[in-house]
Amino acid sequence: MTSIRLRDVLAVLEETFPGDSAQSWDRVGLVTGDPEQPVRRIHAAVDPTLAVIEEARAAGADLLITHHPLLLRGVHSVATTSAKGAAVTSLVVGDVALYVAHTNADVAEPGVNTALAAACGLAATEPLTIEEGRPMGRVGDLDAPVSLADFATRLAQALPSAPAGIRVSGPADGTVRRVALLGGAGDGLIDAAAAAGADVYVTSDLRHHPALEAREDATGRGGTPFLVDAGHWATESLWLEEMLERLRGSLAASGYDVVGLETHVSTICTDPWSFTVGAAPDRGDPQ
Repeated sequence: MTSIRLRDVLAVLEETFPGDSAQSWDRVGLVTGDPEQPVRRIHAAVDPTLAVIEEARAAGADLLITHHPLLLRGVHSVATTSAKGAAVTSLVVGDVALYVAHTNADVAEPGVNTALAAACGLAATEPLTIEEGRPMGRVGDLDAPVSLADFATRLAQALPSAPAGIRVSGPADGTVRRVALLGGAGDGLIDAAAAAGADVYVTSDLRHHPALEAREDATGRGGTPFLVDAGHWATESLWLEEMLERLRGSLAASGYDVVGLETHVSTICTDPWSFTVGAAPDRGDPQ
């Protein structure tokens, strides 16, 4: 059996999440690391925060795979006086390679959105829309209709819990059968969810005005789609374990020794919110 080096892992990751399938504005791929360095332990997380990087270092990880880029926008210094600089320094000093699979993991099958679709209870889905020639989001039908309250409750049970929980816009007894979704921030696809005939749209980071306007526009469509803001970190964390399992399987199929390869999904919740106070009881649908 052949020992595993970073270049071997990169080959599998690039085949699974091709860099050219990412959106044009995205920054994916290898950020730090030597392709020739050995890989014995792989850590995975949604965000490459300082706490996640320290967790990976403490665990002895050789490679950290994250969903969100560390250097999405241009930086002019990696001095440790900034969080970005401290993160890069910690990775380099700790000899931890960083690899990012972002929108190329969103469009993959399986990937971020297919994992979220499964959490929503969907067995079969199709793309919600196409952007830059790539499928964005998913839409499909539940086996049987459920109430909006039951749907949101089941989704909350399937997702990792976060301090902000799940926000829902719509009547608790509203009927849900057709579900549209997009992991991460998705208020830009509310219209696509409506055009797809969705009863509910599951995403995160819904801003006040787009959400309010969408709910008011829904009046002429029988009140749909209802909106479920399930949290950015929670909606994008489900694919990590699946990704590591596929990575291990692909390496084994290629003849690499995976017996000693350890993989771990970060236990750190990188949702930026710490707690909520004074949440009001249900006052009904705002529209």
